[in-house]
This record gives sequence, C-alpha cells and structure tokens, in this order.
Amino acid sequence: MGSSSSSYAPKAIFLDVDGKMQKVSLRKRMENNPIPSYCTGDTSGVFFLLLCPFKATCSSPLKANSVNRCVVFFFFFFTYLAAVNDAIRFPRRAFRINELKTEVTNRLAMLEKRVELEGLKVVEIEKCKNDLRKLRDEMTSRSGGRINCPCKYNFDDGKKVTPRRDVPNYPKYTLSQETVEALKKPTFDVWHWEHNEMLSCLEYMYHDLGLVKEFNMNPITLKRWLLAIQENYRNNPFHNFRHCFCVSQMMYGMIHLCNLQEKLTLTDMGILMTAAVCHDLDHPGYNNTYQINARTELAVRYNDISPLENHHCAVAFQIISLPECNIFANVDPEAFKQIRQAIITLILATDMARHGEILDSFKQKVDNFDFTNEEHVTCLKMVLIKCCDISNEVRPTEVAEPWVDCLLEEYFMQSDREKSEGLPVAPFMDRDKVTKPTAQIGFIKFVLIPMFETVMKLFPQIEEIMVQPLRDSRDHYEELKQIDDAMTEVEPI
Repeated sequence: MGSSSSSYAPKAIFLDVDGKMQKVSLRKRMENNPIPSYCTGDTSGVFFLLLCPFKATCSSPLKANSVNRCVVFFFFFFTYLAAVNDAIRFPRRAFRINELKTEVTNRLAMLEKRVELEGLKVVEIEKCKNDLRKLRDEMTSRSGGRINCPCKYNFDDGKKVTPRRDVPNYPKYTLSQETVEALKKPTFDVWHWEHNEMLSCLEYMYHDLGLVKEFNMNPITLKRWLLAIQENYRNNPFHNFRHCFCVSQMMYGMIHLCNLQEKLTLTDMGILMTAAVCHDLDHPGYNNTYQINARTELAVRYNDISPLENHHCAVAFQIISLPECNIFANVDPEAFKQIRQAIITLILATDMARHGEILDSFKQKVDNFDFTNEEHVTCLKMVLIKCCDISNEVRPTEVAEPWVDCLLEEYFMQSDREKSEGLPVAPFMDRDKVTKPTAQIGFIKFVLIPMFETVMKLFPQIEEIMVQPLRDSRDHYEELKQIDDAMTEVEPI
C-alpha cells in the first residue's frame, strides 16, 4: 500500500484466475507513489491476468453494473503498468517475456500480412501473363500472323523448348528406294510430305551420311533433337519447318551432287547439315529490317547486328544444351567448341545483308581453291548454306512457285504492319507495288544466278541440274511480266 492517507475506503475486486481467487484493492487517489498505491494483494495473479482469460467477481462496495467499467479501467491500468514496469513490484523477467511475446506476435502478424500481399501480387502477375498470352493468340488467329514480335524462346522465363523425354513416338517410316534416290536431287518435291515423314527423312540423312556413327550419337537422342527442332519452328507462311526441311534436303542433295564426301571431312558434313536444320529456328515472320526499325527485343539484345540469325543460333544451342537433345554429347569438349563455332558462322552467313561481302570473298578464292586451306573451306561452307537457303527457284516450277506465294504472304504481313506503325516499307514487300514476276526477276538475275554460277566454277556438274533451272525460271517470270504489262496497257483508263 502507498503511504498517503485517504478517507476514501479502498475498493476491491476478486478475480478468478484459472480457478484461484485473487484479490486486487484500488485506491482513488494517486500521489507520490502511484503504482504501488493502486495494487494490493497477490500481484503475481494480476500479471497472470495479462496472459489468461478471467472472470471478475465484485465485493460489496462495487455494484454488479460496475463490472464493465472495472474491466475497462483495468485495460488502461495494465497498459500503464507495462509502460512503467521498472517501478512496480512484479517480476521484471515476466514483463520482458510478455513484451517479447507481444513483439513477436506483432511481427509475425506483419510478416503474414506481407506474405499474403506478395502472394496475391504473384497470382495477379501470373493471371495478367496468361491473359496476355490468350489475347496474343486470339489476335494472331484472327490476323493469320503474329501480332507482335517477341521471341517465342524467352531467355528470362527459361526454356520454352519441350523435348520428348520418352522415346519419340513419330512413326518409323521405311523409305522406298525411289524416295532415297529422290532425296539426293534438287528436284525433290517437298510439298508431298507430312511433318512426321520429313522428320524421318532428316533422320535418314544423318544415318546415311555417317554422322550418327562419326559423332557417336544416340539414335533416340537424334529423334528427340529433331522433334525439339520441329517444335521450335513457328507456323509462319514461309519461315516454317517445311522451309527448314527444304533447305536441309537441298544441302543433302548438294553434298551428293558435288561429291563433298570426298573433299570435306565428316565433321564438315555434320556442320553443314546441322546448320541447315537450325538456320531459321524460332523465326518470328518479320525480317531484320523490321526488327531494327521497330527496335524489338531481339534488335536491342543483339545491337542491330543480324538479330534474327543470332537468335537462331542461340535457340539452336539452347536445345543442344538439354541432355536429352544433345546430339554432340559424346564429342570431345574441345572438338565441340570448334563445331559450335563453325555452326554459328554458317547460320550468321544466311543474313542477306552480308551477301555481297561473302560472295566477293568466295570469288577471290574460287579460281585457286584449296580444299586443304581451312579459310577456303569455311568460305565454301558459308556459300553452300546461302545457296541452299534461297534455292527454291532451282526446283521445278510446280514446286518452286508455291514458295513465292508463301514468301509474298509473309512480306505483305510485314509491310501491312510497318504501315500501321509508321515504319519504312520496302517496295518489294509492298502489296500495292509488287507482283510475283517483279518480285522474282530481279532476285533471280542479280542474286541467285551470279552466286550459283560462281559455285559452278568449282563444281561444274551443277550447271545442268541447278543453274539452268534458274535461267529457265528467270525467262518464265520475264514472260509473265510481259503479259502483265500488255494487259495493263489495254485496260481502259
């Protein structure tokens, strides 16, 4: 009790704490010793009230309807006690434990709330991503092409490749002898084959050239790799998996036609074929000019330097980096480093912006070509993949002409978008200015024929099978142009 006197009779309440009655006496005045003057009795029970539920029973000085006021009073009373615990007689350790418990409880509550909020944010972000994907797919299906030009293979989100971990289930086709022979010729009709059949043909090429044995490839890994390649070509009008097969089949045909097995190593064969298979992986359907002018993610990533070709290389080796798709898993690491660099060199050579540079370099070497000179051989391989990449007009008209329609469709899709975005439009891609004859004549005369005729100096056997069809195609389109011009002249104004 405090030392101050008071005429006010102390009031007391009895508290039932876990079955044990505790008495607490109160005085009205608080003077020099405020905290002790408020408390009498067994104060350990008072502290215990802070932690446990209780029932209050009033003595005679307090009326029953005063219980609620007493409870409110005690709420503020105990709050005050906690603030000045050093001045009271309760055990200090007990108050510290209570404070610690309160602090920990508060902090846990705050952390739980933050975790809950962060979880909601993640859910919302994923929901937005899914909504964007659905919207993009819907817009793509309506327009027949991709609405925007991000790469399918997003390096920030991790691999989007979906290789088959089980034994690939595409049917095993037994190629007829007629098909085997046709595969070796540039006249091969690529339009008659389904994707599974094209996969089987590619698989056959790797076995036939001895590449499976040379690189000690697991045949199942080869199948998985080819499936992953197919899955990472988009459904563009032109730059799609059929184009990949077309270029690879032409490479296979040129290897046989030019007897390259006798002049180059099996490693060179593997480099040529693998570069051809991978050369347009994940092509978005919009060329480098668009990428650079529109400042797309690819153009920014690769500093406007062959953004598409760099992307094709990156996707190719992301696929090969997967253990289940690594066709070079059993190759010595140093040898693989050289193979990788050679494949990258060939894919980068398919950028038409470098056409003049590469062809001029080959022209300087072709008259004194040396198959033992590594620089000469590398230049030849670059020219070979360029020839195969743009070789459609070498094929018969009924095979080549549908490719022109596909290419123009992709060109028009790009030029329409460029117009809508206020970007420069190339005349040869503008649907309002170009026709099929005008699109092909200049390309055949000034790009294809000069390049194939240069290769013909080293391999004269290609003239009849490859160069002459190009000349015939040029003449065909020039005749069509004359007909178009004549019809334009007679049309009424």
